Amino acid sequence: MLWAKVLIGVLAVLVQLAWTHTIDLFPSTEYCFFEDMHIGDEMTLTYQVSGGGHLDIDTRIKDPEGEMLYENLKKDTGTYDFVADKDGRYTYCFSNAFSMLSDKVLSFNVHGVLYLTDEEGLIPAERELRELANNVQLFKDEQNYLSMRERVHRNTTESTNARIKWWSIVQTGIILFICAFQIFFVKRQFEVRRSI
Repeated sequence: MLWAKVLIGVLAVLVQLAWTHTIDLFPSTEYCFFEDMHIGDEMTLTYQVSGGGHLDIDTRIKDPEGEMLYENLKKDTGTYDFVADKDGRYTYCFSNAFSMLSDKVLSFNVHGVLYLTDEEGLIPAERELRELANNVQLFKDEQNYLSMRERVHRNTTESTNARIKWWSIVQTGIILFICAFQIFFVKRQFEVRRSI
């Protein structure tokens, strides 16, 4: 029976690990999310802007009393870990309020560890499973971060290549025009003009 509980706990953690949230932040908007936490609970928020504008957003985390725990303004990526020191609802918000024109695509993960006391039946195997789940989550977050960075760099490279291609075409057109004009001009200089 105990192993069934452990197996269900591991499956729940793995399902949570597979879930990455992606939202579109429209111009002049802010999206807020909430987590109910108890004293001693740990939460980690990681986020990455993968498209739109200058790839920057504002991020804020507040405790249940509204005090600011974390603020990161006009950044494309961030990670924040904290341990709850109060019971209640913690708020984390992503804002694109400063942008008037561009939408942003944001991917983020929120994960945490709910601590149980030894009186609640935490056995060594469960402790090891929780530690393993935390390590897997850290690895997955790093992998998601690297995947998003690769996507951002690929988009930048494709944009740069397109600009180089069009600039080369424009330069070729200008050179052909100048050559044609020079041939026409030199040819006119050597034309024999008859006077009647």
